[in-house]
Amino acid sequence: MSVLRPTDSSELLIDGKLVAGSGGVFDVVNPATEEVIGYAANATAADMDAAIAAARNAFDTTGWSRDHAFRANCLRQLRDALQSHTDEMRELTVAEVGCPIFLTHGPQLEGPVSDLGYFADLAESYSWTTDLGEASPMGINTRRELRSEAIGVVGAITPWNFPHQINFAKIGPALAAGCTVVLKPAPDTPWCAALVGKVIAEETDIPPGVINIVTSTDHALGTQLTTDPRVDLISFTGSTATGRQVMAAASETLKKVFLELGGKSAFVILDDADLAGACSMAAFTVVTHAGQGCAITTRLLVSRDQYEQAVELTRTALAGFAADDPTKPGTICGPVASARQRDRVLKYINDARADGAVIETGGKAPERTGYFVEPTLISGVDNSARIAQEEVFGPVLVILPYDGDTDAIRIANDSPYGLSGAVYGTDETRINKVVNGIRTGTLGVNGGIWYSADIPFGGYKASGIGREMGVAGFEEYLETKAVAYPA
Repeated sequence: MSVLRPTDSSELLIDGKLVAGSGGVFDVVNPATEEVIGYAANATAADMDAAIAAARNAFDTTGWSRDHAFRANCLRQLRDALQSHTDEMRELTVAEVGCPIFLTHGPQLEGPVSDLGYFADLAESYSWTTDLGEASPMGINTRRELRSEAIGVVGAITPWNFPHQINFAKIGPALAAGCTVVLKPAPDTPWCAALVGKVIAEETDIPPGVINIVTSTDHALGTQLTTDPRVDLISFTGSTATGRQVMAAASETLKKVFLELGGKSAFVILDDADLAGACSMAAFTVVTHAGQGCAITTRLLVSRDQYEQAVELTRTALAGFAADDPTKPGTICGPVASARQRDRVLKYINDARADGAVIETGGKAPERTGYFVEPTLISGVDNSARIAQEEVFGPVLVILPYDGDTDAIRIANDSPYGLSGAVYGTDETRINKVVNGIRTGTLGVNGGIWYSADIPFGGYKASGIGREMGVAGFEEYLETKAVAYPA
């Protein structure tokens, strides 16, 4: 197949048809070059209304929600079709997202596409009916069962940092559960979603209206989706501030919300760990995709008596990761998504410097074209500092000292967030104490990887509500019905 061209991704998917947006088109910019590389369809409120109507109709008037085998087949069909376009999708993803090309072999492309098969399997293997046996409530012999049913129309609102992963983490379980979907992707990365719409329309048997994809620069369309009474659930991934707005707007129609929000996760190095190895891993983690991941560990906690040594080791490790061209195979840290995001990250760094923090390495934008930020290490602050409390979403690591394991747990928990974390050490008892003590949704021990299709992902506190991926994520899209019969 020829390389995908921008005009191939300039249409909306509404009711099974590829259509132009009523608002014309908007530019798509390559964050590594700052060049306009094409355009995407700019939907209006009328387009969103049509998409919601199509999803509602498909759910209410077709057998989609009841035909588990057909849904599984459609998901595998979509997976296989997308895999046949891997080369085009890889090129498009790196150009639009600015992610290093190595990540497209994992969570930026190939992993999420493959994971559609996991949700297809769930549609077939899930216990849709549970027999509760007989009982005699109020003296009446009764046979009881529970039925799991699709919740209905899902409004999915997704961000720009890992578009394929997050789009498919919503599309996959929602479709497997029997829901219909309206997907509104971030305006920074419309092509990743629009290409999926093109493949669905042209290469799968997914019925019209089951999934609708609406790209737009108008953020009010997200509010429209959230407040429309025809939508039964909002699945949102993004900032905590926007998540609060989504939750408040959804309350008008009492619809269910799933929120995967921000993080300021702690990387705890116990004093018996391999300090050099752990500091290197902390540096690698925070520069991956320029730190643009909600679960990335951005606070490095080290024992006070190892603090100076850890600063030196981490500074050296970070200095070895240049912010560079994402198309180069060796690049780990590419650009951030936009000029707006670059300026936001730099403001956090400059504000920290003004407040007395020490910029150990990095701290500025390199003199080159593109929305790059140098990998940055910040020391000389405590955990109450703004730079240690707020999500920066850039390649910025704050290093903090602690006094004993209990203090490390206290500092890790001294955050509005609770999304992820990491612990390095050798004493299993001490490691388990820290793992048990930190209130967070995911934790990696000594480099263990929790990311997988079958692992629920989500957070405590301001990091969100509910779980994505795994059986728990699948069940977010289900309702439970109790049915009783005379025994």
